[in-house]
Amino acid sequence: MRAKRVWSALGRSWLVLSTVLVVAVLVLFLVHIARQGWQVMGWEFLTDRPRRGMTQGGIFPAIAGTALVSLLTVVFSLPLGVGAAIYLTEYAPDNRATRWIRLAIRNLSGVPSIVYGLFGVVLFVDLLGLGTSLLSAGLTLGLLTLPWIITASEEALKSVPRAYRDGALALGATRWQAVRTVVLPPALPGILTGAILGLSRAAGETAPILFTGVAFFLPFAPTSLSDQFMALPYHLYILSTQHHSLEKVRPIAYGTALVLVGLVFTLNLTAFAVRSRMRRRLETAR
Repeated sequence: MRAKRVWSALGRSWLVLSTVLVVAVLVLFLVHIARQGWQVMGWEFLTDRPRRGMTQGGIFPAIAGTALVSLLTVVFSLPLGVGAAIYLTEYAPDNRATRWIRLAIRNLSGVPSIVYGLFGVVLFVDLLGLGTSLLSAGLTLGLLTLPWIITASEEALKSVPRAYRDGALALGATRWQAVRTVVLPPALPGILTGAILGLSRAAGETAPILFTGVAFFLPFAPTSLSDQFMALPYHLYILSTQHHSLEKVRPIAYGTALVLVGLVFTLNLTAFAVRSRMRRRLETAR
């Protein structure tokens, strides 16, 4: 009995220590970026375009490009991902083919992002003739996000009790009516959370947009889907590794990193806030 208590205490201590170490590293990382990036942070930095070889000015074209490509990613991946999840959960038979499809989707979630970038070049840039453009990059990021959305949506749909479906069908509703009115509302918080978290990952990716549409330098934000664009992760990569005057642009690189971290943090916070609010609303409705 005493040995069990000792092992239990050791296991608990190890878990607490691991958590403290992870949080400490994260806090140090964020504090370092915030201290260095805050030196250039200001309204002009957020709204002005780069000047003098990106050694002066702001990052507005990169912010606008990231926002637009993220919007395209959501428009492309969310309807397809939720539709695929509904079919696999509510309509597809439970056989070997369906299980292989689910396994393939899980494996696609772990494929390196550079592979998606190369696939986007072949499919969207060359085969479909979209060229290196905002549309090609958005579709490529949509493919990257799709497995995440399908998986999260499936898990959210499976969490809805089977009795909800049976009750709706017993009252004469069709399968689609039951899914639309009874299953989707309780599953919506989990679906939206997965979509936003997938989007936050896509917003910080560089490899998928490297060959499909992002540009080294553009003085203005894109005005059409066929335009190239600047993006925060690629702009940060250029300032940190490829610029001809790395020391001179280092404060701007830290400022760009701070904005990108803030964007990803905001998206994650939004996911949790949306999920919490919708859950409270559903509990109140019951």
